[in-house]
Amino acid sequence: MSIGINTNYGTNNLVGISDNTEPAWIKDDDKEKDKAANSAQPGVIYEKQDANAKAAKSEKDDEKAIYKKSKEDRAAIVQQLKAAEEQQRNNLISIVQKTLQGQVGAYGTAKGDDFWRQLAGGNFKVDAATKAQAQKDISEDGYYGVKQTSQRLFDFASALAGDDVDKMKEMQKAMEKGFKQATKTWGRELPAICKETMNAANKLFEDYYSSKEKGTEV
Repeated sequence: MSIGINTNYGTNNLVGISDNTEPAWIKDDDKEKDKAANSAQPGVIYEKQDANAKAAKSEKDDEKAIYKKSKEDRAAIVQQLKAAEEQQRNNLISIVQKTLQGQVGAYGTAKGDDFWRQLAGGNFKVDAATKAQAQKDISEDGYYGVKQTSQRLFDFASALAGDDVDKMKEMQKAMEKGFKQATKTWGRELPAICKETMNAANKLFEDYYSSKEKGTEV
């Protein structure tokens, strides 16, 4: 998965349907007569299958095909699924770290803090226009502000989880792991804006779970 995060603060860029349409029945006199004649014969039944029934049958056939596989083949499928889920978690951890790196870079530029700019790989020479843009970016409604950044993290998690509550819980854990890893890697507590962002993102997760329990959409 490749997600582009565009910033000037030293961060790296992260970031067949088969046509089962039922043929139209041609209702001319000759065909109606043929059908009537054939239906009168014992043991002959005409059944009209719609697209949904065909799709359901196909799905059941797929399930049977899996059951018919050997024990080893089924175990291999399980391993593939586990590996895919692990990759999703790792993707989000990476996204969290790079997103926080961008936020930290913007924070350091806005505050004139050389340490945070260096941590994010930013330039020590910051002109007035760049500093003003950074200040705007970390403001309440800015790109790296708490609101937008927390929403992006939640949206990334949602995209990976596919609106599955259990997977969303796994993604939430991965997000928190990414925050802890970033803190450990950088060797000190992150700026308050990063902690506020994580709290806001966790609130979005909790709102999501509540909406599912109530049967509503977030």
